[in-house]
Amino acid sequence: MPRLGKKAGQRCKHRKHDKGCVVYHTPAMPPECAIWNCRWLVNDDAADLRRPDHAHYVIDIMPDFITIAPDDGGDPQNIQVVQVWIDPKHPDAHRDPALRRWMLRRAEEGKAALVRLNQHDAIVIFAPPFDAKGEWHEIKSGMKAVKTHTFAEVLQALGEDGGDG
Repeated sequence: MPRLGKKAGQRCKHRKHDKGCVVYHTPAMPPECAIWNCRWLVNDDAADLRRPDHAHYVIDIMPDFITIAPDDGGDPQNIQVVQVWIDPKHPDAHRDPALRRWMLRRAEEGKAALVRLNQHDAIVIFAPPFDAKGEWHEIKSGMKAVKTHTFAEVLQALGEDGGDG
């Protein structure tokens, strides 16, 4: 983020160990941060999750999607995902049992998880409701980076028309 003077995945200068953001809700809080929320802050079924600076991950509130191209040549399919941003110093943070329970509840709603390890690498996690045998799947290989989806593309992929009705 240019205004913050940091790249994706870089630790913010305002984050302090065991304190979180030291400029949260102060005049020094950057506008980019003021308009962004994580699911933990809004308590979107996140009461059993640890605070992001303790858990080493943050769950984005904005929906996104991935497109899966079947091996059999069938039509590509869009799947809604929740994005989980991982502290690069803790790449296994996505294995937190509380987070996995949260991912399982999202999978019951038809949502997979896109775990962002840094600005280039990610893992797609499919919880048991996505699998006939009820197993977890983590897919790192075979993903192709694309441009960031626009809000209109997300609405279209998730079946929303963006209209008033």
